Amino acid sequence: MVSHESLDGLSSREHRVIREREEVHGNAHPKALLRSIMEEGEHLLPLENQHILTADQFDQQTLLQLFRLAAKYESNPERFRTPLQGKILISAFYEPSTRTRLSFESAWHRLGGDIMSITDRSTTGIAKGESLSDVGEMFNNYADCVVLRDTRAESLTEMKNSLRIPIINAGNGVDEHPTQAMADIYTIFKWRPELIKKDVEDEKKIRVGIIGVPHKMRTVRSLLKIFSVFHYAFAEVLIFSAESTDLDASLIEEMQSRGLNVRFADQEFKEAVPSLDVVYINAIAWVGDSFETYGDKFKLDCSIPFKKGAMILHPLARGEELSPELDDTEHNWYFSQARGAVFIRMALLTCLVHRKGRVLDVV
Repeated sequence: MVSHESLDGLSSREHRVIREREEVHGNAHPKALLRSIMEEGEHLLPLENQHILTADQFDQQTLLQLFRLAAKYESNPERFRTPLQGKILISAFYEPSTRTRLSFESAWHRLGGDIMSITDRSTTGIAKGESLSDVGEMFNNYADCVVLRDTRAESLTEMKNSLRIPIINAGNGVDEHPTQAMADIYTIFKWRPELIKKDVEDEKKIRVGIIGVPHKMRTVRSLLKIFSVFHYAFAEVLIFSAESTDLDASLIEEMQSRGLNVRFADQEFKEAVPSLDVVYINAIAWVGDSFETYGDKFKLDCSIPFKKGAMILHPLARGEELSPELDDTEHNWYFSQARGAVFIRMALLTCLVHRKGRVLDVV
């Protein structure tokens, strides 16, 4: 017979699930954002016939309505259980993933849909030389939507050309990761809902520091593009990079032409931190079938002089660049960031498969 005492000599009470523990630090509740955006569902109509390949596809009104729908889902997750009932998602992840794959699958399941998941290309016809175009042709017969992650940037286009169902880019090589960027700015707007207003006062605009390598990090590339849609919310965006190339300079120039006040930092990171409202860090770049890490130069821990109330964002998985000692501080918004990704993907998926009518105008 098993004793009520644990093997460590501790009572079973000390091993109970602590459900009352905060999921995230700070005010991550979406209701303030929900109240700040008027529902205008017509801006979501064009999504019904779209593949989602790049952050460049989204205009301001479409994003705001997606954020509103995500906030509605997150505010009352038990309320919406059947919008995707009868629909099937193919989750095709040919590159290792934890958060993105499970986030998409959780989003689909939460809305009542069914999933077919692929996590290893060696178990598919691709391993025998089948083209992605032919794979896409078969997917048309099996599902209502595809989410694809691949180490090759061109894989997305190869499959898209034969699809008659929508495909979502869940990360294609070093190119883009649009839904991650949507989750990132959704987190920022939950933190500061007043930033969605075009007439936001100068003193309320935020300063952001991005630690990353734009030409090698799809999360950073997509994030800058999403930021440019709401350029008026940012006083300044500084990029702290372990390396830079002409590709980075070209991207920065393009974002500047869109109105985003972004530049490479000309000061040391620790000198800039006290004035930053948001610190976004990524240290992993996928290159071919492997990855490079950039966690040596920039390390965030409790010795960093963060501004009071500042948030840290990280797309995760983290390495040595982000210390766990920050998890129990007010700066930890990266877990909220991961949580919110589920709801922003729920909103997007609902629209892509023609089911938004089941959730709009529903309190």
